[in-house]
This record gives sequence, structure tokens and C-alpha cells, in this order.
Amino acid sequence: MNTKLSFATLFSAAVAATTFTYATPAEACGGTFCDAGPQQVPVDQTGENIIFAFDGDTVEVHIQIAYDPETEASKFSWIVPMASLPEFFVGSELFFDNVLNGTVPNYGMNTTTELCGDDSGQSLSSGGSDGNAGDSATGSGTSGEETGVPEGPTVVFAGTVGAFDITVLESKDSAELLTWFDDNGYGYDEAAIPIIEAYLAENNLFAAFKLVPAEKPVVHPITMRYQGVEPCVPIRLTKVAAAEDMDIRVFFLGDHRAIPTNYRHVLVNPLKIDWPNFAANYKEVVTAAVDAFKAEGNAFVTEYAGPSNVISQNGFFNEQWDAKAFTGLPAIEVYDQLLQQNIMECYDFGEVQCEYRHPLLEGLLGEYLPAPQGIGAAEFYNCLSCYEAMIDQELWGDGTAFSTAFDERIVAPGQRALTLLQTKPYVTRMYTTISPAEMNEDPMFAENPDLPEIARIRIAQKLNRCDGHAEYTLPDERNVFVPDDGPWPLFPDEMPWEEETQQMLLVGAPQVLNTNTETIDTMLEEWNTANRPSYDSGSDTAGEDSEGGCGCTSEGNAGGLAFGLALLGLVGLRRRRG
Repeated sequence: MNTKLSFATLFSAAVAATTFTYATPAEACGGTFCDAGPQQVPVDQTGENIIFAFDGDTVEVHIQIAYDPETEASKFSWIVPMASLPEFFVGSELFFDNVLNGTVPNYGMNTTTELCGDDSGQSLSSGGSDGNAGDSATGSGTSGEETGVPEGPTVVFAGTVGAFDITVLESKDSAELLTWFDDNGYGYDEAAIPIIEAYLAENNLFAAFKLVPAEKPVVHPITMRYQGVEPCVPIRLTKVAAAEDMDIRVFFLGDHRAIPTNYRHVLVNPLKIDWPNFAANYKEVVTAAVDAFKAEGNAFVTEYAGPSNVISQNGFFNEQWDAKAFTGLPAIEVYDQLLQQNIMECYDFGEVQCEYRHPLLEGLLGEYLPAPQGIGAAEFYNCLSCYEAMIDQELWGDGTAFSTAFDERIVAPGQRALTLLQTKPYVTRMYTTISPAEMNEDPMFAENPDLPEIARIRIAQKLNRCDGHAEYTLPDERNVFVPDDGPWPLFPDEMPWEEETQQMLLVGAPQVLNTNTETIDTMLEEWNTANRPSYDSGSDTAGEDSEGGCGCTSEGNAGGLAFGLALLGLVGLRRRRG
């Protein structure tokens, strides 16, 4: 992993969701065969992820951290500019998992098939997909001797938070700051110097992070809480090392929907989404949309906005977890205590295997109660009394160090995350892609109490026609004809990627900077007219015939499609120039 001078290096790639979810089965729908319900596939969630929480005049930020275990720990470091000195805490990886999975957009379709000739009336199924759709303290820097050598930046905080040594620096001189980076093993690109100087001119502090030396570092998210009312992602430093079209996903827990204040907001053109393939081209569409006219590469799309109770509160905190129970505990009783707290369990099915129910637990045990050389970890923990003579009793001590670490890395982060979900009723999820040439302004965010919710489930209604063609009705009620039930139409290049580009306001509706609705509707009508078979002429509804009953109908929608689940309001998405 290459070291980067950027805030974005704190983000980590989340595991793409791989599980299909299924909606409630559709009711019988008259003259068609209906599948068992809308099939949905979550979009790919890889990218950089950060969670903000609004709390009056304080902002809390949770940052995922990507770490390649093959990387030498001493080379893993980064620097973050910040407007004020924050408090630092260990974050929860399980919290990120729940936030990602609870808010992820799902694209799918509800398929119906016309009754044609001798069809037996058995349910048909639309094909799915197997793929992945610590408290801050203040200290003083050393004064140095008056030898004509710069004294160096002022150290306003130095401490260890979980797996990381953190130093926060204050300086007015880029030369002395860069000297400190060199002296302390923080590499930087020469191209970053003018950006660092710009941050210094804005009176920013710099937080420098390094992994604590360890054979197997216990990497975890970092949480920071600082004074402020407008969350900001200091992305400018990222441009010196970022890849093209870097994914950034931001979440906001608060009382209302969050908005970008200095970046634009985009609604994607839903006709560009590959509906038959469950939005497999999602990133491409977002990237193109946020690069479009008036967005110019600095824009976000909203993937979900609504109640935070879509995020599960299970898994990242358990009332049974008790750090104090390990203080004074003999080493041979550690596994029994972990089993009692329901955070670890070992099984012997001919070969002992252990289940660690928190991602940091195995690393903590390896740090404070390591398995003796030549003994497998699972075998060791499953029978500590069997290897009592081989336990490093000096390292374990009386369990106080393990107890402190267990509380700091497992109990407290989970409790903090649970409190956030229980006190913040609203969550907003936004996404963009951005390239180095576009990283000239740090995106900032606020809340707007007047904006509507945005659903995360987007279901298209597909009708398999008797003539072998297909009709799709999208969540916004646009109807798309697909000849021979083939791939999604490749509309002309003139078809816009974005439906609308907006400038969000702190109150009220957004200011519309550019809208393409009329163009999209016109081009869709031209496509449908040019591709529909001639027998459709004069027919108001595809699939009807004179012998009665090829149309799948639902109450209040005679002759149309069965809307098992229709969701309006497709979110805006974003894309970068290649």
C-alpha cells in the first residue's frame, strides 16, 4: 500500500454485498404468470466510506481504514488537515458493516409473463444474478535551542488511540512542518507542498497517524469529534496520489436530510441504468452524470435519505461484553469468560476452530495472550489449562492491560455507535466518484429540513410479451420497449446521463441548474416508436389481445402492468471524466 498524504487514505473499501434480498411475494395477477416477487441486487459498495454525525455545534466523524496485511506496518502512515483539535476514539468496523448494508441501493424487477396459447399457468421466475451485485490532551512541543535551526511545529496532541500513534501539529511554516514529516518517517509528494501551504494559510492543524509497531496490527476505524457545524472532507491533498474516478461514499446521521453545500447534487437519468442486469453499470452511470454539464466533476448523488432504523443495531454492541471481568482474571480462564460474554466460541469437530464475534478480538488475544510457538491459536484458546506452563504470564499480567484494550477497542466503540443510532433519527447516504484533476475544493455538508426522503429500493416492472418482446415500466413510470427481450437499449449518444443538476440550499427546494427531462422523454418516445412491432399500432397497452386476457392487471390499473412494488424518485448519481 502506498502512503498518501490525504484524508481519503483513512477510508477503506467495504466488502461488496453478495446476498440477494426478496420482497413480499406478488399476488395473483389475472391474465399473466407472475414471479415470486421482485428480485433485488445491491449495488457494489467498494470505495471510501466515512460517517458524519451532526450534534449541535459538534461534528463526529467515523473513518474506515484500508490496510493491506502484507504491508510493513512501519510504512503505514498518513496525514489529515483539520480545522480544530478533535477528540480521538477507536471506531467500529461492525458499525460500518451495518450502515452500509442497511442503506445500500437495491435495483431489481418484478417480472410478469403474458398468458399465450397453451401456457400451463405455472409461475415463471425472472433470472437472478449470482454475482456481487481516546480523549484529546494538550501538550507543548519542544522549544529547541536557539541555534538558527527552525524549532519545528508545535505538538498540540500526542497519544496512542487503539492501534495508532497520533500526533497533532500546529505550524505557520510549511518548511518546518515538512522537516518534521521527514524526520518522523512520513513520506510526501513534492506536489503536495503547495496544497499543504494552502491548508496552513487557512489555519488548519495536521494530524499525523502511524500504526503502533506490532507483528499483526489490529487495524480499526478511527472516530474523531470536533467543534464545528459543517462537516468537511479535506480531499485536496488526495489529488497527488489518487486514482481516476475514486469512489467516495459519505453518510450523515442527524435530524434531517444532509446536502452538499459547495458541491452540486445530481439526479441520474434512469434510462441509462442497465435494469435487466440489476444496475451492473451503476458506477459508470454515476461517474458520467456527475461529470456532466453544470456538475463538472464536483457533485454527489443521494442513494438513500430517510429513517435511520433501516440500519441494524445488532452485532456491533452486546450488553454481555464486560471489560472489567478480565481485570485480575487468570490467563487460563480467559476463554471461559469470552464464551460467557458470547463474543467467542471454539468447536472441536476433529480439528478445533474458533469463532471470533468481533473483528478485533483475535488480534487482541494475539497481542496480550499469544499462542505459544508451534501451537495453533484455536487449539491453544480452546484449552488454555492444557498449555498453562507455556503461557506468557508476564505479558498477560493480571489482565488489566487486556481489559483496558478490550474496553477501548470493542466495548466503547460499539456503545458509541449504538448511542448514535438511538439518538439520530435520520440517515443520508451520498456517493460520488472523483478524479485528481477535480480535487480542487473540499466538499462540505449541512442539513436541510425541507427535502423529501429518497428510497433505496428501485423496482422496475417487466412484462414478457407473447410476441417475445419485453416492456419495462421504471419506478418513475417511464415505459421502455426492449425488442426480443434483449439487452437494455443503447440509446443515442445525445441521451443525457443526468436528468437534473441541482444546487442544494439550506432550506427549501434545490435550485435547478440544468434539467434534461424533456430531452429524455422525447428520445424515449422516439426509441419506442421506432422499435415497437407494427401490430401495436392503435393499441394503448402492449400485450392486450382480442381473445381476452394477456394483460397482467391490478386493481385500479386495468390493462396495465401489475405494480407489486412501485417506487418513485430515482436518486442522482455521479461520474468522472476518464
